[in-house]
Amino acid sequence: MKHIVVIGTGGTIASRWQGTGYAAEAAGGEVLAVSALPEGVEVTVRDLFTVNSSQLTTGHQLELLRTVHEVLADPSVDGVVITHGTDTMEESAFLLDLHHDDRRPVVFTGAQLPLDSVDGDAAGNLYDALLTAATGRDIGVVITFGGFVHAARGTLKAHTLDAQAFADPSGRPLGRVKFGEIAWARPRSRPEALPLPLPDAGARTPRVDVVMHHVDADPVLFEAALGAGARGIVLIGTGAGNATPEFADAVRRAVDAGVLVALSTRVAAGPVAAMYTGGGAVDLAEAGAVLAGTLRAGQARIAVLAALLTAESPEGRTAALRRIVDATAGREAAAAA
Repeated sequence: MKHIVVIGTGGTIASRWQGTGYAAEAAGGEVLAVSALPEGVEVTVRDLFTVNSSQLTTGHQLELLRTVHEVLADPSVDGVVITHGTDTMEESAFLLDLHHDDRRPVVFTGAQLPLDSVDGDAAGNLYDALLTAATGRDIGVVITFGGFVHAARGTLKAHTLDAQAFADPSGRPLGRVKFGEIAWARPRSRPEALPLPLPDAGARTPRVDVVMHHVDADPVLFEAALGAGARGIVLIGTGAGNATPEFADAVRRAVDAGVLVALSTRVAAGPVAAMYTGGGAVDLAEAGAVLAGTLRAGQARIAVLAALLTAESPEGRTAALRRIVDATAGREAAAAA
């Protein structure tokens, strides 16, 4: 028998009608009851919290991170499934993946339809997630949803309502669930795991904001984030990661003040690239912004947050962010250490 621990955190998969809308309220055992178990799998349920994932805080995510590590300290556990809301699943999954150094899988899943919906997707997604946790090895933290297994890194919610909710716009799934089995694709390399944040990290979480560039944009909101005490900012550029000379000046001032800045893009797929000057990624990188590769807004913010929680000095935090963004750089740094 494979022993899988299911950790409940709420989300649509745990939601019921509240009179004016849906909200998470069901315990993990109630969620598990809607699904059959794969053959040879036994489950222990652990309720952590029950919230809509749009209401999650970094404190929730760090509690989840620590809980997963506590669960995996038990050698009798073969894998972990986390039921989670879809709104911020990509962020929580990526944070856990950055700190995951175990061969056993951690599998996120959820639903697009509430628990009591007729013909809902909770049962199928949960079954597939349990199957992934029981059979996968060396895959890190993944999202199993809509019949596919996605690596946490780069995967985002790609549709607000469709059952095929998640995708990696710049990559391909790790596997597909077919007839009760998983057809695995070529595995992806993963960087060395980050150390766990200190136990009191949730009490001193640094503020990390996201600011988007658009036509007529100026750095007012960027400066407002700094004024609100942001220790990290993700700038969402246009195209391959472009803004204006005014933004480049604002980034330089922020970096000089010890603020960690990452540059992503509002384009769905492809990496950020230093191609253009005149306030483009060439100038933003020269001003000190770290290009976020294929990480989009939510996961770029998690990368900045993890770097801030990992290192003390501005130089160390910048180096940590670069290692997070570039898996190859992370492996090279690990080999040289």
